[in-house]
Amino acid sequence: MQLIKNLKFVLSVLTITLFVANIAKSTEECFENTSRAIFKFNMIVDENLMEPIAKGYNKLPAPIKSGTSNFTSNIGTLLSIPNNILQGNFKQLGHSIGSFAINSTVGIFGILNPAEKIGLKPNKEDVGQTLGSYGVGPGCYFVLPILGPTTARDTLGMLADTFIDPFAHVTIREKELLSSSGNSLDFYSVKGVTAVDFRADNDRNFESLEKNSLDLYSSFKSIYLQDRENKIKNSIDEEDDWGNLNN
Repeated sequence: MQLIKNLKFVLSVLTITLFVANIAKSTEECFENTSRAIFKFNMIVDENLMEPIAKGYNKLPAPIKSGTSNFTSNIGTLLSIPNNILQGNFKQLGHSIGSFAINSTVGIFGILNPAEKIGLKPNKEDVGQTLGSYGVGPGCYFVLPILGPTTARDTLGMLADTFIDPFAHVTIREKELLSSSGNSLDFYSVKGVTAVDFRADNDRNFESLEKNSLDLYSSFKSIYLQDRENKIKNSIDEEDDWGNLNN
């Protein structure tokens, strides 16, 4: 089964990365001048594209906005399943599988979230977090165009995610899994809507940061790194993407 082979691939990546973990324990600023220039570009894109879309999204009727958010979050749960296995977190594995199964059926393809009402609350897990749970430090910090802040570990994680994420498996990798298949448009559409949903939920927090931060670049860097650390530790703060943006 292709997905099992991909899991073995990621396990190999984990093993190799552990050998170099001792040189990537702390976060170092890499290419700061370049990262700051890319950050400015990203802020222009946000101001002229993402912010207007997010404000329009926030004007949608609450049931539509909630249903869209639930749908994308439910698909995102799929990535948590193989990462729970890699981390040996079988309690969360049960939450992830149970939540996806219930929300995809009783919850009408994830539009509703009945799983949460019965106590199923899966953590969001990705390969970057899995690497962190194995003791791999973040390494070099930098900013990517459009995608935003990241680290060497999390960039490797993003690439590995596409090999083990069942949704990516049946869309951008055009494989069939349990009689389900899709295409690249499905994948990027969901990722785009997820980004808009995140931006809309944090619209006021973004405005507060822009207004009150002496160095917006450093503020975003600090928030991103703290959020990733919280997620690796599965702390309470990890329940919200990027933690509390207004802190």
